[in-house]
Amino acid sequence: MLISHQSGPQAPAPRTTTEPRNGPPPQSAVQPGTVLAVGFPGPRVDRVIENLVATGHEVRHSVPGQIGPHLQQTPPDAVVALSEPREGHDVIREVRTAPGGRALPLLVLTENTAPAQVVDVLRHGADDCLPETADPFELAARIEAKRHRVPVPVENLLLDPRTGLYSRSHFLDELSKELGRPANGRMSGVVAVVEVAEMASLESRLGPRVRREVAERLAQVAEKLGSACDRFGWDEDGHLLILLPGVDEDTATRTLQQFANAAAGTRFVVADENVRLTPAIGWTPLTSAEEDPEQAVEQALDAAAEALSHRDLRPVRFVPSMRGPRHRRRSSVRGLRAVLNALSPLVVLFIGAGLPFWLYTQTYAMGFDLGSIMYWVVVAGLIVSALLIIVECLFSLDAPPRPSKPGQPYPPASAVIAAYLPNEAATIVDTVESFLALDYPNHLEVVLAYNTPHPLPVEDTLREMARRDPRLVLMEVPGSTSKAQNVNAAVTRVRGEFVGIFDADHHPAPDAFRRAWHWLSNGYDVVQGHCVIRNGDSSWVAQLVAVEFEAIYAVSHPGRTRLYDFGVFGGSNGFWRTDALARTRMHGSMLTEDIDSTMRALREGIRFTVDRALISRELAPTNLKSLWNQRSRWAQGWLQVSLKHLWKALRSPVFDRRQKLGLLVLLGWREMQPWLTLQMLPVLGYAIWKEDGPGNLDWTVPICLLAMAFTLSAGVIQAAFAWRLAIPELKKRRRWFWSYMLLTSVFYTHFKNILARQACLKEALGERQWRVTPRSATAKAGEQT
Repeated sequence: MLISHQSGPQAPAPRTTTEPRNGPPPQSAVQPGTVLAVGFPGPRVDRVIENLVATGHEVRHSVPGQIGPHLQQTPPDAVVALSEPREGHDVIREVRTAPGGRALPLLVLTENTAPAQVVDVLRHGADDCLPETADPFELAARIEAKRHRVPVPVENLLLDPRTGLYSRSHFLDELSKELGRPANGRMSGVVAVVEVAEMASLESRLGPRVRREVAERLAQVAEKLGSACDRFGWDEDGHLLILLPGVDEDTATRTLQQFANAAAGTRFVVADENVRLTPAIGWTPLTSAEEDPEQAVEQALDAAAEALSHRDLRPVRFVPSMRGPRHRRRSSVRGLRAVLNALSPLVVLFIGAGLPFWLYTQTYAMGFDLGSIMYWVVVAGLIVSALLIIVECLFSLDAPPRPSKPGQPYPPASAVIAAYLPNEAATIVDTVESFLALDYPNHLEVVLAYNTPHPLPVEDTLREMARRDPRLVLMEVPGSTSKAQNVNAAVTRVRGEFVGIFDADHHPAPDAFRRAWHWLSNGYDVVQGHCVIRNGDSSWVAQLVAVEFEAIYAVSHPGRTRLYDFGVFGGSNGFWRTDALARTRMHGSMLTEDIDSTMRALREGIRFTVDRALISRELAPTNLKSLWNQRSRWAQGWLQVSLKHLWKALRSPVFDRRQKLGLLVLLGWREMQPWLTLQMLPVLGYAIWKEDGPGNLDWTVPICLLAMAFTLSAGVIQAAFAWRLAIPELKKRRRWFWSYMLLTSVFYTHFKNILARQACLKEALGERQWRVTPRSATAKAGEQT
């Protein structure tokens, strides 16, 4: 309970026994703070509250036995307790045993002012003891004396009495001791600075006091994860300062990452408000500080500022380029990269076919027939690829059914729409309207997290929509350059128990959030829905993608989940428990940030499933260029995920053998297969070279013909299963599925293999550009990024 002398009408004047006798003292004598008044409801505690309010204090009230939560959630500046006949000592003990009450000024008001009673109260842990009839201004002066006139000034104390943290000056002293060790004695250790992305908004609403509270809350999390040697401090800007001595950089990075995940997954109470925080961690090794503690902290601050721009929880190591202008690549390097990118099809063909042909001929000249061995490897690879597709199709028929009813009542939910507004201006209003029309039995907030380099007229329309319907929350994310940053910013704002993530062209089915909760309330952390193309009539490319999406979301995803016991994606039409998403976040450096988030979450032990009946409709590319750009990003994003997660996943104790086999297929085989199919060219060329011309080859070798026929049949079988499991509105389009069978066999599979091979070259060259394709207002002209 909060009582303020500025809110509402004044209470009736207290009795004359508690009125100020000589008028108020000079204003400078009283510096009001927040006081927790402890006592059972009644006239006695009412008089105490009235007197404290009259002297300018904010007052919170607690009854004995419930003091601890008040001290932990919103620590006061002092405690004033009424001495009860039987519970007086219990109140003192309750305050002093609470972590937040050990150093708080505690004043006890008693009816019995005999010296023995006063001595007894002080010996049990109170800082002062006064009669209940004491002058209110005397009580206020004693409170302020206890707050400000401690035996040693607060700034000179080793640890802050409120937070238990080192002050900045003493933290620098501790850091200086570490840096002062002989060079061979401090070869390990790091100093880190933690900023909070929400600090500015918290301070604007709740005042500067939140700086210390936030640092204290974060330190409580860090202390649980750290060692006894770690030191924690804070500065007046609310930064948490961390010194991790005696650890190598890998261990420090893991420790800081664990801290970031734990802090992001915790709901904190700051100044009476329940909030979720995004820690941004920058760090620097002690070996780079050159015995200057100020420099070490400043370097960590620079790195924290870099981490703050991403909001993805990853600790950032300081590098010199974070200070001053960034160094550009040398023109010669940039020129070489541009040439290789322009010639990428020829470069890939040289690497994937020319070099192997040369290797086969050279090894044959040395007496080793490597080319013939590779022939059988290619044949086996084709058969394995086709077999994996067919097995997934068969398992998709037996996908686990959605639970028939929720395990818990429908909770508040949130939808997050991530948008780059200039790209979505023509379609975003329709998208938002479709979300506001969803059928959900509890509160559903719709958070539009967007970025734009300049104001747009559509923003006025969106503001008017938000004014009419408070469920719509507009959240501009300044400085954002990716979907990941928009989602990361929104996840700290959402209030729902679970979150649906969508791109800005999605129109979910009316019952989407109901269906998602059936899964999430029955033991799952993430459920991926079925994305359906809604503009398939616009072009042959959109028609091709429409059928492909049925093959992906109706066949491959459910079949793979059933076969290997895990699912992936979760980025568009993906539903997360809010706590799981808050701990995981999305990494903007990944071109498929949603798949990366899935893999990180799976390694933490979350349960992920898919539901092909959980529908959301989106727009497809309408021309080949748009499709090329989109699938190039997807191919390179999958490669990034494979390079980052495959080895870690295979070594992880979280996955069983069945799941590791699935990860090997999903992340390993899918990257090898495009290069393996390319080996048909050098193997064929080698065979012609070996036999002195194509006329001498036996073109009717049965195993080769059977392997080719079996491989081609896999695409036909997958298209048939896609039609069998497609949603009714697409199942009527049989011609689309026949066209897909033909195009997949003669064109589309090779198209995607070319992209996958070029993605390897682009990743090796560091080319990670995200090309945005504008969407138009109509489904016919709509395009997908």
